[in-house]
Amino acid sequence: MLTYSEMLTLHHTALADTTRLVERAAQGPLDLPTPCDEWDLAALLSHMIGQNRGFAAALGDGDADIALYAGPEVTPDGAVGAWAESATALREASARAQPDAPVHLAEFDSQVSATLALGMQLLDAAVHAWDVATTVGATYRPDDATVAFVLDSAGALAARPGGTPGVFAAPLSTTGSDPWTDALRLLGRDPRPAA
Repeated sequence: MLTYSEMLTLHHTALADTTRLVERAAQGPLDLPTPCDEWDLAALLSHMIGQNRGFAAALGDGDADIALYAGPEVTPDGAVGAWAESATALREASARAQPDAPVHLAEFDSQVSATLALGMQLLDAAVHAWDVATTVGATYRPDDATVAFVLDSAGALAARPGGTPGVFAAPLSTTGSDPWTDALRLLGRDPRPAA
């Protein structure tokens, strides 16, 4: 079980990794299909930015209006700046939050601890970094501690009635040969290269 401080370090690394991938993505077309069904790259980036903004406000103030989670329209010229602003806000808010502080997540109409909210963001950041990387033809694999955390979290989500929620598709079967591949498959991603 990771401490809040350990999770914070992993999350900050995932945000930094994603920043580099967003910078690369913004150099090309944003209408590319992504591993997220029905979302092109612009829509995926918009979702990621909106999540950063909403979680930053919730971690900072204990709650955030659901409208704050709505992502902006993303353009090649504005993608990097919008991402960087949202990542900085989330990084600063999570660094100030107390691990046991109550956080209301309007999207789920539920109250969780700051630790659980940060864990949700770490999962999101690592997996969406892979989504962006895959979309632009790059590879992405987080550090071993993040892989282990995502695998545990993905397994718990996949075991819930109804499977994984939100942007995560139905779980695919796992092989046990690689923890990162299994984590992605549990979240509905097929990490095999396209034929």
